[in-house]
Amino acid sequence: MSWFCYVGITIMKDSVNHCGIIERMDGHRIHVRIDREPSCAGCSAKSVCMGAGKGHVVEVTDYTGSFRANEAVMLEGRNYMGLQAVVLAFVIPLSLIVALIVLGACLGWRESASALAGLSSLFPYYIILYFFRGRLRKRFVFTIKKINS
Repeated sequence: MSWFCYVGITIMKDSVNHCGIIERMDGHRIHVRIDREPSCAGCSAKSVCMGAGKGHVVEVTDYTGSFRANEAVMLEGRNYMGLQAVVLAFVIPLSLIVALIVLGACLGWRESASALAGLSSLFPYYIILYFFRGRLRKRFVFTIKKINS
């Protein structure tokens, strides 16, 4: 269905635009499916790329009521959102693991105990993220625009 849009991912000054199709609507919440881009087909890293899946569904809030299901739309997000997402999803967890492994080594723990402590630190971290999902949802906001007005 992504053949409606040939724009793909466009990086502007301070925003990233994704083309998608409205999958379903629940009141003011619009669920937009962003499919794999045609440029992913020839990419050698697509097997390990998180963005190269079948597609991602992004939830957008819109109060205009001017959208309908199966409509091609453009989602716009700010560049800083991507950096914040990488920090929350990868940098902080990796830092926690490394810090606890180093701490365990300094305290004379066995390597297996240090590794287990580092990996165990991820459970409370992701539980904390889960409880703050409401705040994160307010921070990571996409706007929706019609492609063909």
